[in-house]
This record gives sequence, structure tokens and C-alpha cells, in this order.
Amino acid sequence: MNWLTNYVRPKIRAVLKKRETPDNLWHKCRGCGQMIFHKEFEENLSVCPSCNHHERISSDARFAQLFDEGSWQRIKLPRAAEDPLKFRDQKRYTDRLKAARSETGFQDAMDVAHGTMGGHGATIAVQNFAFMAGSMGVGVGEALVAAAKKAVSAKTPLIVFTAAGGARMQEGILSLMQMPRTTVAVEMVRDAGLPYITVLTDPTTGGVTASYAMLGDIQIAEPGALIGFAGPRVIENTIREKLPEGFQRAEYLLEHGMLDMVVERKDLRGQLIRLIDLLTRKTSDVPRLTAAKR
Repeated sequence: MNWLTNYVRPKIRAVLKKRETPDNLWHKCRGCGQMIFHKEFEENLSVCPSCNHHERISSDARFAQLFDEGSWQRIKLPRAAEDPLKFRDQKRYTDRLKAARSETGFQDAMDVAHGTMGGHGATIAVQNFAFMAGSMGVGVGEALVAAAKKAVSAKTPLIVFTAAGGARMQEGILSLMQMPRTTVAVEMVRDAGLPYITVLTDPTTGGVTASYAMLGDIQIAEPGALIGFAGPRVIENTIREKLPEGFQRAEYLLEHGMLDMVVERKDLRGQLIRLIDLLTRKTSDVPRLTAAKR
């Protein structure tokens, strides 16, 4: 009886047991709901091949897509004071920070790296929406100031990828103070005669839009990105009117002069390299036009 129970029955169960499918084989598009094979999705730079929805991606993916291979390294960022207001809602702010750090592997919502793009030096800061909705707190302010200082010391352009739900409510007035602080950081880069380029991704809202996101010498957005101060639903409830189709989307803002270009992810590296080449070229390197002889 023991032989049947301990040996035969487990063998039969092992044969009949249905093979489980790994959870990470498929990705469901947030735009159209299409199921995409995960490998195909990654090869397409996390863009849906059916509806062209540009999915939110991590700073690791951004850096790998943009920098020359093996050329980049992260910049060590200053540690911001944690929970300066001793804030608590349904959870303590310290608990929310621990959970976000555990889930993402990052200390805060902005990551900075330095390297080369097409042979040009570049400093890139990326906001991570997965970390508390990319909210701007003291940590993000510290990161952007550090990125600006690195760009100035290394004499490189500063490129910032934005993705945020706005200021971080758990830090109150301290989060709002990052708006003028990051604006001063942008001016540091400008005073050094270096390009400041912003790439607005989905979504870029609130205090981030009202500060460093809209201060670029060149302002780019990914297709379909939601960009604005307040969300469409808040605006509709306030003015009690239906907003135009595509309102606050990248294409709408481009049409109304708020952006310089909308660039697909697959073309973004090439476009940024061309812009850096153009903006950092010395006047003596630009061929002069001569008047045609009559």
C-alpha cells in the first residue's frame, strides 16, 4: 500500500499535471488591450505593434536604448531627508517609501546617468513613474540639481525624461519648493552655454509640467503622451464642458505650439544625437554661405 501511495500515485500525478504557463510570457497593451508576446514587446522597445501605444519604461531601459553600449554609468545622488513632515494618511509616508523602494529597486523617482550618445557626451535624468507615480519631492529636486551640476562640470547637454503625477503631497510645501529649485538648476546649465532638452513621456502633469518639463531649449514628446497641469477629468468637472478630442495629448500640444516635435521611441536616439550635434557645434565648424556671383 505504501508503494502505491508513495511512488505510483506521485508518478501518475506528475504525468497528468497540467504544465503551468509562466506569467511573464505575455503583455497586455494598456492602449488597445492586445496581448503581445513579451519578447516581441521588448524587441519593439515596449511599444505596441498594433496601436503604437508607448508603454512606460524604467530608467534602465532608457539608458540602454539611448547611450552608446558600455559607455554609461549612474551618478551617485544625494540622499534627501525622509519624511520631514512626519506625514501619515492611510499609511505612514516612511512605509510608502519602503514599499516603493522594494518594488522598484530605486531610492526615489529620478535616476541620473552620464555617458556618450553617438560619441557625444550626455547627462540624462529619467523620472520613473513606477516610484510613487513619479511624484516630485525633495529627492527628485536633489537628483535634478545633481544632474545639472554633472552636465556643467562635464560640459555635456542635459536631457531630462519626465513622467509624473505632479508634486508629492506627503512632503507638502517642500515638494512645491522643488519647482523654483529645479528651475534654477536649468538656468545653471543655460548659463554654462549647454543645451537643455526635455522629453515628455506619458504622463507629465502637475508641478513637473509647471517647472522643468516645459523649460527645454528643445521640447520633445513621445506619441500619445498625456501632458498638462491638471488632468482632463478635473478640467471638465471645473468648467462643466466637454474637452476637444485628444486634448492634452502630445499631438494636440504640438499642433498648438507647446512642443517642438513628437518622436517615436525607435527614432528618439537618432533624433537626440542630431540635436546634440547641432546645438553643440562650434560656430567656426558651420560652413559659411557665400553670395552668388552675378
